[in-house]
Amino acid sequence: MKPVSRRDLVVLTLGLAVATWLVVRAAYGTLPPLRWWLPAPLAVLAVAEALAARTLRTRLRDVRTARAVGRGQAPEGTTRPERVRPLEPMLVARTAVLAQASAYVGAVFLGVWLGVLAHVGPALGRLEAAGGDAVTAVLGVAVSAALVLAALRLESACRVPPDDEGDGGPPAPHA
Repeated sequence: MKPVSRRDLVVLTLGLAVATWLVVRAAYGTLPPLRWWLPAPLAVLAVAEALAARTLRTRLRDVRTARAVGRGQAPEGTTRPERVRPLEPMLVARTAVLAQASAYVGAVFLGVWLGVLAHVGPALGRLEAAGGDAVTAVLGVAVSAALVLAALRLESACRVPPDDEGDGGPPAPHA
């Protein structure tokens, strides 16, 4: 499994920002008002993935430490973590797929919210509805960027480390 290409995410975001700006520019008067809570589902997903990345990193570190202590390869003073449950490889693989999909979803919504913001930002002084829509667009940009970052961090946590046997070869891309 290949890691998510940062370049692909940037191209996707910029392309959708331009497309959304064109659509919003042509149809802004007919669009319903944007409510501040529209980006909330993305915020929930970003928080969940950030917590999952933290938990997965901690569990993987504990498993590696327990293995190193069991082989006698741990640094001095390292104690074996208590009752380390092994991670299911399929869970890590599915989590990596979720992280990759979320990175693309976050990039899509980041482009959409940037396109909306590109239209309503300059219109703040002349359009009454632009004020509330700009707040929603700024929230959408922030939450979408947070989702992309959390997804990339979760994907990074799912990477397989170099072999413990010390063969010096490059690590495998993902679990």
